[in-house]
Amino acid sequence: MGKCVVVGIGPGKFSGMTFEADEAIKTSDVIVGYKKYIELVVPHYPDKEFFDNGMRQETDRCREALRLAQEGKNVAVVCSGDSSVYGMAGLIYELSPEYKNVEISVIPGVTAALSGGAALGAALGHDFAVISLSDLLTPWELIEKRLDACASADMCIALYNPSSHKRADYLQKACDILLRHKDPKTVCGFVNNIGREGQTEKTMTLAELRDTPVDMFTTVFIGNAATKIIDGKMVTPRGYRIG
Repeated sequence: MGKCVVVGIGPGKFSGMTFEADEAIKTSDVIVGYKKYIELVVPHYPDKEFFDNGMRQETDRCREALRLAQEGKNVAVVCSGDSSVYGMAGLIYELSPEYKNVEISVIPGVTAALSGGAALGAALGHDFAVISLSDLLTPWELIEKRLDACASADMCIALYNPSSHKRADYLQKACDILLRHKDPKTVCGFVNNIGREGQTEKTMTLAELRDTPVDMFTTVFIGNAATKIIDGKMVTPRGYRIG
């Protein structure tokens, strides 16, 4: 029986990967993944066999991983961040009934909301939601409802996929929705290239964020009413009594 393990490799740098993830990749025969993620792991596992493909080819990628596992190989499907949070774990399980005698397991990783939140300080110290602004798989109307609901509940929010060439105004549109319920002075921030060369982070107000250009390699953080700046860091208090 072959094995297919879906591995979250963390934000990008090797030191951000868990020991369990490293061990799973080491003991695999083949590493499968999106080409950008494969590029991150190749230097650390040069003796492995690799299979990669591009964006919007996720189903083909997962089918190939399951096919190789059905042949008796141990396959690691690598995902940036966490293997389940916008990763391939769900799709692997959805396709799995078509492939018999394949043992599937999932290994978590540090998702961008957590690594980016730490880079900013303590951005997600209280209840929060993670929302992707990409409407490739989710209708924008549903994304709008989720943004509105989270903003009305004064939750912190981590925004994935905030912009692209075709969606240049999506972050602006999202901020307009959030501003229905949140103060324009709400503390926000973003981190670009989390855990990779050229990482940058910046804090600002929600009003300023609305007109800030970002890209697909950026994770955006929206604070709640209690979020504040302490020594240049974005901090959302949990509410512990101090004194």
